Amino acid sequence: MTWYQSLSFSEYLFIGLFLLLYLSYITRTIQLAKRLQTSARSVTLKFLLRSFYFALIVTALLGPSFGASKKEIKAVGKDIYIAVDLSQSMDATDIQPSRLERIKFELQNLISAFHSDRIGLIIFSSEAFMQCPLTYDQSALSLFIQTLSTKLVPNGGTDFGPPLQMALDRHLDEENTSSQNHAKIILLISDGEDFGEETGDVISDIENNGIRLFTLGVGTTEGSRIPIAKGGFKKDREGMTVVSRLNNTDLQKLAKKAEGDYFEINNRKSDIPRLINSIASIEGQLRDKREIDVSANKYYYFLIVALGLIVLDTLITVRTMQI
Repeated sequence: MTWYQSLSFSEYLFIGLFLLLYLSYITRTIQLAKRLQTSARSVTLKFLLRSFYFALIVTALLGPSFGASKKEIKAVGKDIYIAVDLSQSMDATDIQPSRLERIKFELQNLISAFHSDRIGLIIFSSEAFMQCPLTYDQSALSLFIQTLSTKLVPNGGTDFGPPLQMALDRHLDEENTSSQNHAKIILLISDGEDFGEETGDVISDIENNGIRLFTLGVGTTEGSRIPIAKGGFKKDREGMTVVSRLNNTDLQKLAKKAEGDYFEINNRKSDIPRLINSIASIEGQLRDKREIDVSANKYYYFLIVALGLIVLDTLITVRTMQI
């Protein structure tokens, strides 16, 4: 038998005080009976009865557990790669304080919703880099998200092919991927159009391997200028100020082709709650299954008997003295 909890010093103190006072009462009753030359044997029944149900109540409070049984425990989760566009246009301020800062805030909400899943982080512009491999460590992942900056990658335009290929390759390297494709997810976050030429082939591979692709567009169709570190705003080769606008067409096409969904963050709405629900609805991969020995708290057995004895105690009337 095991116990749910143990008695503390204060509980021992109160139990001891109760027993001391009750024994004093019994002793006083016996002494009084002797002086009056009568019997106090009838008190013994009450004493034993009350002592017994008092002990049962204390036992119930300790939570006795016995009768071990088997319980199956399953660990289920998903593998999610998040690819974040860090091209210079992500510094645009059509979403305050900027597109990238808003994404960093929303990603914190996203990862906190999937604490039992492995999440990895890929950053890209024209090239892709693994910022954080799949991990359960949300603290480390949050730290990587906070350090995201457009200065971390070369400023050479946007190409969806490299980050998607990297995420695909990493997913295919995972054990049992072929039989658990439903647990593999890629989230692509960007604000612009795709200048790559191999994205279509990668999307076909993603679709063929049953990996779910979600795309998240960030920005507005009205767009805004792109601030630069030296002050002022980014200009093109002709010296004209560049206005970056959300181009959601490519992102929508990618999601549709890979049988995924497109979501958007702009200055009027955020689809992050819908995105979280969509990812959560995907069946997770069974990572581990085991049986453990468990025992149930059987306090109610002792409590029921104690209550029955209390009722019996109230029904039994004895004379403590006969004169």
